[in-house]
Amino acid sequence: GALDPIAEGLFSLPYDSFLIEWEDKQRMGGYSSLRHVPAGDSVVVLGLVSSKVATLETQDALLRELDEASRFLDPSRLALSPQCGFASTLKGNLVTEEDQWRKLGLVADTARRFWK
Repeated sequence: GALDPIAEGLFSLPYDSFLIEWEDKQRMGGYSSLRHVPAGDSVVVLGLVSSKVATLETQDALLRELDEASRFLDPSRLALSPQCGFASTLKGNLVTEEDQWRKLGLVADTARRFWK
């Protein structure tokens, strides 16, 4: 579900990093909940790359998402990753090892471009 209803309480927890799957914005909502991240050093890792489908996201789309999230939290406090894991069920997902490496490469290339 959407993060907004619990965002203030979640981000008040004393953690250095928050890893949040955001690859499905219809389910998670927009990035306005990032406004609840208190001042400090904690980082929010945006899981924008799906580990459930083989289709490769575009770098432009990821950069747009990072720009949008940056409206609510300083880019130095954001990070990019795939969602939780490439095999989140016993049977895994229909994502080959090659697909996984392409997605990880996309994350790295996008991060280098965004945080240059």
